[in-house]
Amino acid sequence: MDALLDEVESLEAILMEDVRVERNEESIPQFIETTVFPLVGEDTEQQYVCVTLQVLFSPGYPDVSPDFKLLRPRGLDDHRLASIKAACDTKLHDSLGFPVVFDLIEVVREHLSGSNLPSGQCVVCLYGFCDGDEFTRTECFHYLHSYCLGRHLNAMRRNYQEEFNKLPAWQQKTAEPFQALCPVCREPIKDESDSLRCAMPPSELENAPDFRPTQELRQLQQRMSALFLQQKSRGAIIDIEAESGAVISIESEEDIRRRLQRKQQEEPLQTNSLGGAEICDGDVNSTETGSLAEQQKRYFLCVKH
Repeated sequence: MDALLDEVESLEAILMEDVRVERNEESIPQFIETTVFPLVGEDTEQQYVCVTLQVLFSPGYPDVSPDFKLLRPRGLDDHRLASIKAACDTKLHDSLGFPVVFDLIEVVREHLSGSNLPSGQCVVCLYGFCDGDEFTRTECFHYLHSYCLGRHLNAMRRNYQEEFNKLPAWQQKTAEPFQALCPVCREPIKDESDSLRCAMPPSELENAPDFRPTQELRQLQQRMSALFLQQKSRGAIIDIEAESGAVISIESEEDIRRRLQRKQQEEPLQTNSLGGAEICDGDVNSTETGSLAEQQKRYFLCVKH
């Protein structure tokens, strides 16, 4: 217990606000958290990756190895996280019986410093980061190609302006100004679209082959085309242009009754062959049998004939 308290006290004295210690009701440390960055000297703008290390103290520590977690990684893919985790596991095995939190922090920092380049994919173009690519780190520690981020911000501004122009004048005066958002987490970021306009496209995007539909895709298109025609023949496809002029009218039972009576007075049904119209006329005018809905149904059937 004394070893744990001494180590935590040293952590707080050295890392100060960069470490968070969680204690129980008896003021015994339960776990510590600290965000680890690569070593880049004093130029913190060159810190492109980071990860939060959480160490959970087990009963009997340091004679029992603590558990640890790698939380909120930024610029690290699963492969690099697995490599850091394996190195931490080895350090825990070799340091059993000794305070090990400082050693774990150094292991993580060494791995980050050895490859201070974001891994994974740009969420805009879905290509990776290669040497020579221009990329930008947002305030929320997400990474995108500068070229892709510039296109994203321009698209956001166009959408904002289109929606803004649709507002009446009185609402435009109180509308919120444009705010750039991170395409990954939607957190507010700086609008640097002007400075990103001259950024070069990523190398993988430049060297990507032209798109050519595969045989599998062509077969899928044929199946979807046949399905579309089948749905259209059954009236399952909504024609937006045709429906745009449609008017929906809501009537009460009294309105319907009056309209039917007026219809009968203005356009009396005439007797056709087989006397079908006379039968229908009798059905419609009958007030002794059948509900209003049934009378309406008979009337529409008669008009249809």
